[in-house]
Amino acid sequence: MTYENLDAKLVNALLGDGRASLRSLAEELDVSVTTISNHLSDLEEEGVIEGYTPRVNYDAVGYDVTAVIQLQVEGNALPDITDTLRDHRQMISVYEVTGDYDVIAIGKFKDTDGMNDQIKQLLTDPDIKASNTSVVLNAVSENEQFELEIDDT
Repeated sequence: MTYENLDAKLVNALLGDGRASLRSLAEELDVSVTTISNHLSDLEEEGVIEGYTPRVNYDAVGYDVTAVIQLQVEGNALPDITDTLRDHRQMISVYEVTGDYDVIAIGKFKDTDGMNDQIKQLLTDPDIKASNTSVVLNAVSENEQFELEIDDT
């Protein structure tokens, strides 16, 4: 096999099975184990592959309330607010955004009382000018990843 598109094919193979062995990846991609190992190391060093982690079904462990929290923040306080949210263990995503709000955070909670308490605590920060919280009724698609395009030309 030519090494053309090998990195994309390697990433896609790992997306299909993140626990695949170097040997099985080498067989699937028709290259040597050493080649897979070298390319995998390069992808890790370049930050393309950031780690290997289990995908947790939070509903199955009792965190079945998902909240989408939008915040308007005083401009100079944005880094502090995003740091606070990022460091909060139940916030699974934090984004700085354009539009009416400055920050969108996604949180997982065991119940609405716990969610309400955490949000009220967050809103005591005087640098938060306004907020809007939505509770997710149904997660149609969540934590999805997509395969990389492979140029076959």
